[in-house]
Amino acid sequence: MKKSNYTKFFAALVLFGTLGSCNEEEFLREDPIALYTPENVFSNSAGIEGVITNFYVKERYIYYIGASDVSQSLLYGTDSFFSGRGTGTNEKIGSLVTALVPSNYAPTFYYQENFKIIALANLLIENINKSTLTAEQKIPVIAEAKFFRGKAYRDLVYLYGGVPLVTEFATTPVLDRVRATKIEILNQMALDFKDAADGMLPINKVKDGRVSNIVASFYLGETLISLGRSAEAVTEISKVVNDPNVGLMKGRFGTRSSVFGKDVFWDLWQRGNQNRTSGNKEALWVVQFETDVPGGIIKSTDAGGANQFERSCNPAVWSITDPDGKPGFLGRRSNDNIGGNGVSFLQPTAYTTNTVNDIGGGLWPANYIGDIRCNDANLIKDALYDNPASAYFGKKVSQFRGKNMGTGVGTPLQVANAGGWRFYKWFVKSTTPGDHPAGLNDPNNPLLLGSGAGATYHDDYILRLPEAYLLRAEAYLALGNQGLAAADINVVRSRAGAADVLPGNVNIDYILDERTREMVFEEMRSITLRRVGKYGERVVKYNWLTGPTYAPKYDLWPIPQKEIEANTGAVLVQNPGY
Repeated sequence: MKKSNYTKFFAALVLFGTLGSCNEEEFLREDPIALYTPENVFSNSAGIEGVITNFYVKERYIYYIGASDVSQSLLYGTDSFFSGRGTGTNEKIGSLVTALVPSNYAPTFYYQENFKIIALANLLIENINKSTLTAEQKIPVIAEAKFFRGKAYRDLVYLYGGVPLVTEFATTPVLDRVRATKIEILNQMALDFKDAADGMLPINKVKDGRVSNIVASFYLGETLISLGRSAEAVTEISKVVNDPNVGLMKGRFGTRSSVFGKDVFWDLWQRGNQNRTSGNKEALWVVQFETDVPGGIIKSTDAGGANQFERSCNPAVWSITDPDGKPGFLGRRSNDNIGGNGVSFLQPTAYTTNTVNDIGGGLWPANYIGDIRCNDANLIKDALYDNPASAYFGKKVSQFRGKNMGTGVGTPLQVANAGGWRFYKWFVKSTTPGDHPAGLNDPNNPLLLGSGAGATYHDDYILRLPEAYLLRAEAYLALGNQGLAAADINVVRSRAGAADVLPGNVNIDYILDERTREMVFEEMRSITLRRVGKYGERVVKYNWLTGPTYAPKYDLWPIPQKEIEANTGAVLVQNPGY
């Protein structure tokens, strides 16, 4: 893999840290260049903290900001979501044939960005080991660096298979990388996550947004399942589930707990409710966004490029004309009826939003009764025309289809091409209805949002406690113990008010279904499906757009072509079929 040399990498790192927090007076002051030597930076708490902060900045950038639509590429083209306009792009994956090309942006982006994290981790570990810190001071720093190295390799190995195994920082460009095996990468991940779990602080001792020892135990458990060591995985994941500082939220809480007709699941996604300081005990790792704060990414006046789940995931309800072709809606509104400024890019598959009684089946109980995660507070199933000037004011779009939505008859592609994407069932967790910043209001009509809306104004969960229960269920299932697997699943279902699953009905597909019911939008679904070996089967079964383009080679993403070409000293082997 092509590497920058040590001097350039370190200089860029220091520049990033200083520009992110300097004021003009400090910037103009002439400090000796020696101030920024590795010996100084890695031997004081402020310098070390700046480097560690960069791990979190990179994670947020890769999976929640990115560039263009690439941060959501791991949701598109799965059993849960498809490209709603019926076509897709290289990042909004529709056809695997055109999206997963070695020279395309998404495969290159995830490969290179995760290797940047690995390089940063190796840089930190090397310099902390050489620093003047005491042995005791070094332990948590190295542990956190190893966590992020393990996490980067985790995302790489499930997407690409075996990749180059790099555990030392290169001071000069390395052009003769070769691929390690998948097992070798998994074993290194297990070592890194074990050291992280042993050396990091407990969850009640870390700040919001910071990873803790039980987060490392979670990923160690996941890795052990992949290595066929499921009994050990149960032990590690149990450290998460049994930690006295965590627990599922079961009662109303947080900033909007007095809003009538809502529930605890709705509360989990309200602004200000994601972190432990809000009283949320099931949050394990939360990516941090701050509004109108330098480095916080989100603005109160426009969506910018940040956290655009609302824009991508919500339907463009505001654009629907009534059956007479006249405006059916007044515009973009911050409510459950319209959902802000959606543009209908990332649409849930029918299976993700339908009930067991619908044609083709679905995840949810009959009539959406018996699971709060699909009730009217959390899954929006229809829209009412809200333009008083329309003859259809107050009537349902499902009963009086908008003229620019087509007839709804035909193949899924024909329906999409006719404008059927303007409304579909959508999950409220993708936005903050009734709680957008005032700066987004249309200056000509304060009841409406301006066209600059589209960001989601809450922090995002990378990991919540329910996922630990479902992962331990996966480990129990691998051990042949359906009873204990069902018991863990039922802890999650009980909070949702859902009926218990019987042990005999538990298999990996049921667990994958439950993950979607609980964690839609939260998990990087493309990684999950490939991790458990179910990508092809489920995308063919549930995704009408991507499924027909599937071939076994797409179980892995291609190694980026530019990485192969830059590796002039050895052959960096491409994945089969590319």
